Amino acid sequence: MLLAPLAQAGDGVAIFASGCFWCTESDFEKVEGVTSAESGYIGGRVDNPSYEQVSSGGTGHVEAVRVHFDPQRVSYDELLAVYWRNVDPYTANAQFCDKGPQYRSAIFALDDAQRASAERTRDALAKQYPDRPAIVTEILPATHFWPAEDYHQDYARKNPLRYRYYRWGCGRDQRLEELWGPAKAPQP
Repeated sequence: MLLAPLAQAGDGVAIFASGCFWCTESDFEKVEGVTSAESGYIGGRVDNPSYEQVSSGGTGHVEAVRVHFDPQRVSYDELLAVYWRNVDPYTANAQFCDKGPQYRSAIFALDDAQRASAERTRDALAKQYPDRPAIVTEILPATHFWPAEDYHQDYARKNPLRYRYYRWGCGRDQRLEELWGPAKAPQP
């Protein structure tokens, strides 16, 4: 069952999970045409879960980001290109230093068109890198998105030193450079 996200008329919405939602939110907020990015939880069994519940791994939720964008300025396919460049699609139930199914990579499709685009770009990425392991990033139907607590929203902007230390210490950028190179983004 797809649930309509909160959106303005003419606003595009996408939901992505790629490990720590602070990093995912920060990566998408830098994209021209993205009007907002909100950290939260999706895919679990508990209504209105807390960070403590989700991070313990007991609710089935994934840390994710709901991205609002202006489709006249950036397309969903362009957001997918940003997503694939900022995720390790070959690691199951973890991203970088964050371990557990609550940190797995996933694309939550809001409709059939998003699902088709996600599958097409995933398949193109696999074809582009045929010697790599299978891509384990899930493509799932979007369910209810629960916004994370206020202290998680805009974490990179509100806590720049802690955020940079976390991102560096987690090895996120080092792994992404290992996967895609310093300036080369995959072109699914």
